[in-house]
Amino acid sequence: MICYTTTILKFNQQGEKTGWTYIVIPIDVAQKLKKGYKKSYRVKGKLDDHGIKGVALLPMGEGEFIMPLNGGMRKAIGKKHGAMLKVQLEEDKTPYVLNPDMMACLADEPEALIRFNNMPGSHQRYYSKWIETAKTQATIANRIARVVNSMLKKQTFAQMLRQKD
Repeated sequence: MICYTTTILKFNQQGEKTGWTYIVIPIDVAQKLKKGYKKSYRVKGKLDDHGIKGVALLPMGEGEFIMPLNGGMRKAIGKKHGAMLKVQLEEDKTPYVLNPDMMACLADEPEALIRFNNMPGSHQRYYSKWIETAKTQATIANRIARVVNSMLKKQTFAQMLRQKD
């Protein structure tokens, strides 16, 4: 397990990342986690005393990565941007399982399933994680329906989000 202390940061103007709260995984730490790797991968460990697993590190070029800190993580650690954070990380090799309800609904629409299966795994996980972050069963059902419909309409994730219901 790699341990270091870092500052929580927030993007002001960074395209689609505008407003994101994140931490930097410096090159030397990233090399110890997964030597020579320059694509997104998942880690587990702790942020202060809060356990994490299956969290994606995103490459930022030149070997540096960032870890976005979602609302649940920020609430659990009780810190905002500018605060210091103790980080303990190791690669998470646990296979990711796509949301089974989403997959069952996609299976009912073969055309949608084919489109979904032709997407890169990282895109598939993005849809699945979006569904899993919903707080109520109604929202989960709504999001699954939106995913299936967006596959049938050949929409991107962003187009699906902008679509009026």
